[in-house]
Amino acid sequence: MQSRPFNGQNNAPAVAAPTNDFFVHPTADVSPEAQIGKGTRIWHRAQVREGAVLGEGCIVGKDAYIDMDVHIGSHVKIQNSALIYHGATLEDGVFIGPQACLTNDLYPRAINPDGSLKGADDWEVGETVIRYGASIGAGAIIVTGVEVGRFAMVGAGAVVTRNVPAHGLVLGVPARLAGYVCACGARIEMDAEHQGHCARCGRTLEIGAENQ
Repeated sequence: MQSRPFNGQNNAPAVAAPTNDFFVHPTADVSPEAQIGKGTRIWHRAQVREGAVLGEGCIVGKDAYIDMDVHIGSHVKIQNSALIYHGATLEDGVFIGPQACLTNDLYPRAINPDGSLKGADDWEVGETVIRYGASIGAGAIIVTGVEVGRFAMVGAGAVVTRNVPAHGLVLGVPARLAGYVCACGARIEMDAEHQGHCARCGRTLEIGAENQ
């Protein structure tokens, strides 16, 4: 597909134009080297860099940024102004809240010790993985090297510096495990047998003792 540059006009259509079974708003900037799945919608002023891969049925909100070579599964929702940097992998069904940020550098510096400007060869990209069905709350920061487990939930504004278990609920700065959530998103009550019971949808979930 071809990228669609901003035309400087404020009367862009409310509905995105169709392109090869997916939709790109006229103000969005999508690299022709990105791969976009069927039914995906990319909205106002979002940017998708070269080598990025998005699956089917995704929604990329206004002002979101998806960096080069980021891999995103199907039915992923990326809300307004979220930042997904190089090195990130999002599996199917992931939710990224507005202004959330997935980082990629453990030792961020603009310059080398000798004062020279850092280039592409002067740092090592980190890897971040968000597993199937997990949710990242608004304004949360995911430090590179972290894996967020299946159906886990990261609270709004949390700073995640270590792995989050499947169905884990983490809150705070730095983020700490505060409980567990169901696949439907509701918090679950745990019993002595390490089983969780969801009052909202009736599911029963077994959580390994090692996660307690």
